[in-house]
Amino acid sequence: MISREEYPLPLWILLYQQNITHILQTILILTTMKTLIIISIFFLSFIQIDVNAQEVTTSGKFGQTLNVGVGVGGYSGYYSYVGHAMPVYHMDYEYTVAKNFTLAPFANLYTYTNGYYRFASCNHDIPQQYFTYHETVLPVGAKGTFYFDKLLRAGSRWDFYAAASVGLAIIHSKWSTGYDGDMGYFHSTNPLFLDAHIGTEYHMSKTLGITLDISSGVATIGLAIH
Repeated sequence: MISREEYPLPLWILLYQQNITHILQTILILTTMKTLIIISIFFLSFIQIDVNAQEVTTSGKFGQTLNVGVGVGGYSGYYSYVGHAMPVYHMDYEYTVAKNFTLAPFANLYTYTNGYYRFASCNHDIPQQYFTYHETVLPVGAKGTFYFDKLLRAGSRWDFYAAASVGLAIIHSKWSTGYDGDMGYFHSTNPLFLDAHIGTEYHMSKTLGITLDISSGVATIGLAIH
């Protein structure tokens, strides 16, 4: 049986602290998913309206477009080291550089928190404690996109593409006050950012579209402003 002296800080308090962290993370993810669902419903409603709507005529050029979106990642690709779901925010601006091909400077942003227990030492000179590790990452770089509309004979409202992103990640990490253990206990991300994408855009008008981008690490729903 574990005595009170062996664990000066009650274990239930430590479990409570960890649960609060997980609950806050879950609320954040549910809020993000709710936003994605609302956008998806909005998107589907426009598809339904489009059945009898007039076709949108586009110029066939894919550049000069601002893309913004929010997605969910954390289990695969570049983001796999996190190990749990988290929101990932994205923004880029496309420039036409060749027929059916664009380049876009981009910026992603994500942040997450992990918890760490340090149990009391055998001689009790170090008490049992709970610490948090917080990391914020800002990958920036360039995204090259090739559009397959003509190959797929897509209608004027649809764009389909494959893309690749490369860049550098700006990383800011910190432990909670009082932690003096192994600063590398949680694996941090690679400063070199690499990602591969497939995606589509549905044009609601000549100036606004809804996008779905699925990459090796995150699925993103967003808006395209032409």
